[in-house]
Amino acid sequence: MPGNAPSAQLTLRPMRITDLALVVELDRISFPTPWPKEAFVYELTRNRNSVCWVAEWMKDANQKILIGSIVIWLEKTVAHIGTLAIKPGFRKRGFGQLLLAEALQVCIQRGAQSAMLEVRAGNKIAQALYHKFGFEKAGLKEAYYADMQEDALVMVLDPLDQERLEELLDRR
Repeated sequence: MPGNAPSAQLTLRPMRITDLALVVELDRISFPTPWPKEAFVYELTRNRNSVCWVAEWMKDANQKILIGSIVIWLEKTVAHIGTLAIKPGFRKRGFGQLLLAEALQVCIQRGAQSAMLEVRAGNKIAQALYHKFGFEKAGLKEAYYADMQEDALVMVLDPLDQERLEELLDRR
């Protein structure tokens, strides 16, 4: 497991169809109700308004490990974060921050001016990450997560700030 990762060992890039098996497995181990493979296929191949990225860790010269994935839907000028997952063992090390900052920069380039998401009310680690970006609680969706009847906090970041995202990326 890595400690504080030097940027040379991390690659952030657009998700590819060839990543699907690893992305689906990452989602399965990260969430009580993972997305089906078909949902990722749709986002990659049919939804022109989605931003799908992954994070890869260079274990050694010959081996890369897919450690993170994100899907964001562009809804006019709003970047709606659909899912963000980081592989266990790589969490709480800044990789989610880097992946989210990079993907939001792509969204800005495609016209996004603000961002929003739903997060489990009990997921304090994810909430802390979003607060670091400046997201604020904007509402509550009761029993949003059907698997456990857990509420979702609706969080909003308005406006998206290119300079702030660059600062978050510089913390590699």
